[in-house]
Amino acid sequence: MTADVSPPVPSASARAPELWQQLQAAAQVLAAVRAGRSASDAIEAVAAGLRPGVQALAYAALRGLGRAEALRALLAPRKPVPAVDALLCLALALASTQAQDYDAHTLVNQAVEAAKRHGSRSVSNSAGFLNACLRRFLRERVDLLADIDEDPATALVARWNHPRWWIERLRQEAPAHWQAVLDANNNPPPLTLRVNLAQGPVETYLADLQVAGLAAWRNGAQGVTLEQPLPVHRIPGFAQGRVSVQDAAAQLAAPLLLDDLPAARTPGRPIRVLDACAAPGGKTAHLLELIAARGLDAEVIALDVDAERCRRIDENLQRLGLRAQVVAADAGQAAAWRAAGLGDDLRFDAILLDAPCTASGIVRRHPDVRWLRRESDIANLARQQARLLAALWPRLLPGGRMLYCTCSVFKAEGEEQVLAFLAHNKEASLRPAPGHLWPHSAIQSEALTDNAIRGHDGFYYALLSKEGG
Repeated sequence: MTADVSPPVPSASARAPELWQQLQAAAQVLAAVRAGRSASDAIEAVAAGLRPGVQALAYAALRGLGRAEALRALLAPRKPVPAVDALLCLALALASTQAQDYDAHTLVNQAVEAAKRHGSRSVSNSAGFLNACLRRFLRERVDLLADIDEDPATALVARWNHPRWWIERLRQEAPAHWQAVLDANNNPPPLTLRVNLAQGPVETYLADLQVAGLAAWRNGAQGVTLEQPLPVHRIPGFAQGRVSVQDAAAQLAAPLLLDDLPAARTPGRPIRVLDACAAPGGKTAHLLELIAARGLDAEVIALDVDAERCRRIDENLQRLGLRAQVVAADAGQAAAWRAAGLGDDLRFDAILLDAPCTASGIVRRHPDVRWLRRESDIANLARQQARLLAALWPRLLPGGRMLYCTCSVFKAEGEEQVLAFLAHNKEASLRPAPGHLWPHSAIQSEALTDNAIRGHDGFYYALLSKEGG
């Protein structure tokens, strides 16, 4: 499960919204996340003119929430009501970082104003309490931050801004990488594009960006990373299908599956490719682009369990001028295949299983994920991944290949899942693939080999081959 997120489109309004309005709405987003709702859904409900600023504030607060909650516990040991606590923690998260475009005193004044103008009396009556807490933080900032950094009960979560269970698990599973992974998670991702090779090479697109005055650098075989993110409507060639927004690590899936893929063994039949959990369609589109660029005779079926998400696949393919058979069905249930008109005997030369997962590898892009997930989710999702692997493997033709991937950093959803599968499927063997890719922050000046990637999300890739054929 992956999601490539485009920067929000700025409002056309000439007058920017007041900071207190943005803080008020951002606190509502934070409260929604604490109640178990995704930040994306909560932000979608925000008025369009407020949305870009609210997303920036809410995401910055989510990246500093561990520290903010530790500070709030010192400043207000008796936890206030949820709406007040959300506004207080939002302000503390923003005030305790230097990565803001306004000074701390302005932030405090506007947070208090947000409380005063709140529609709830319990929140508006808390303005004085909020002011006292935040003014104390400004006065005692150095000592308060030192206190939470020195307290064993708060230091780990305050330093890394992830749940304790997440930090401990990652530290155990990736002792050489855990700090770099958490650091990367706490920084916004770059905007990386995938160039459609059917419309021209990457070098030509980079040259066109330079002419347009946009700094960018190559990132992998088809990737281009912009030095400064842009709304999609301002990206040259986006509307014409020349490029799509897709993380550099996510761009590895399609070539891994298609490179050196043997031709279909039935004369006159095209190669059959299945994208089993396809929404929102980025990898489906990449498969189709490569098929077109390489002149392959192939057909692609894209499945997703959610009919609304299938509509997104169709929209993405339409923008790119691509066609696939998009079907709403649970890839792991034979009855769902039959109900969708796909026969029990339908077999494939190649299957991409981008399985549902914790999304722990895309926290840079979705900073709410760390606070929404529970450790028990890992085992629950691992069972779902195993179910999908077991159901799809018989649909792979002998001599065919399956690419299993997740945007997770946890081994139960990656290496351990595949090892368990191999132990129970003796006709399966591993082909070369990256395995675990840790979230990575990078700059253009890094020395890289050809087609290497940088500044990417966390992924796991295993390419499985079926004996026979």
